Amino acid sequence: MRSKAIAHLAADSPQESEGSLIRLQRLLALAGVDSRRHCEEYIQAGRVTVDGVVVRELGVKVDPARQRVLLDSEPIIPQRKVYYLLNKPPGVVCTNRDPAGRPRVIDLFRKQPERLFTVGRLDEDSQGLLLVTNDGEMAEKLAHPRYRVPKCYRVQVAGVPSREDLDQLRSGLYFPEGKFRVDDVRLMKTKGRSAILQIVLMEGQNREIRRMLARLGHKVMRLERIGFGPLMLGDLPRGVYRALTKIEVDELHRCVRGELRYEPKSRADGRVRRPRRGKGQPRDPSPPTLLPRGARGDSWKKSKEKGDAHAHRDDD
Repeated sequence: MRSKAIAHLAADSPQESEGSLIRLQRLLALAGVDSRRHCEEYIQAGRVTVDGVVVRELGVKVDPARQRVLLDSEPIIPQRKVYYLLNKPPGVVCTNRDPAGRPRVIDLFRKQPERLFTVGRLDEDSQGLLLVTNDGEMAEKLAHPRYRVPKCYRVQVAGVPSREDLDQLRSGLYFPEGKFRVDDVRLMKTKGRSAILQIVLMEGQNREIRRMLARLGHKVMRLERIGFGPLMLGDLPRGVYRALTKIEVDELHRCVRGELRYEPKSRADGRVRRPRRGKGQPRDPSPPTLLPRGARGDSWKKSKEKGDAHAHRDDD
């Protein structure tokens, strides 16, 4: 219940401090209701009242310290912002409302008083890194293709994709929704009659990776997200979550401000770009990295600008 949530006005922003005016949809997002875009839909649907009056117009400003704001008759007050990294198990869904009664991500956070939601989605069969928060503004930016936040996946597929298959994933395949393409892909190793791929997406469509690989004749056997922007899954056990450190939260803010950029590790000819290594040292298994802007050009900035024209979908 939102009325039972721990409510704190954030002290790190003048717009969120006591006695200030704030746009109604921003207040709802800060309260952990949902992303700002969805909060705008709640307002237009007539579900929000201010001092007992239904407000349907966007852009209305309120004073949360002096005015009573309700969503579906429940009081709204900004919460403290929290950020968690979860290793999502397969069989768990990201939606907060599931009529089928399947296990949900938020069911793993029952001990947390804040109203939480996921940043983007992983489908029911997928697993791995999922960011869970009550920061609606941050969630919207991280998920929006304009900000070009890279998401890295380790994918096991039936069969071994050829060089031509990998090139096709990079150049793109056409579906009813438009052209799907990956930003980077590399063959990590073979495993019997299957292969392990590492794939990076900047923006995602619904079940994009599965659909592209199926089109090429390689069914996805296992899909795990191992990286999200500057965050790495590491050895976090499946079904377990942890709070992000202050450094990690700061890096997420840098990411959406455009201060970090994505640097792919595979070259245009499909070969993997790897640093030199000494004798006996293992090959680099790490995903492509985010670098400070200006370290090696501005390609990430250019690709970020291209994302403004696209709408966000699920990541995998």
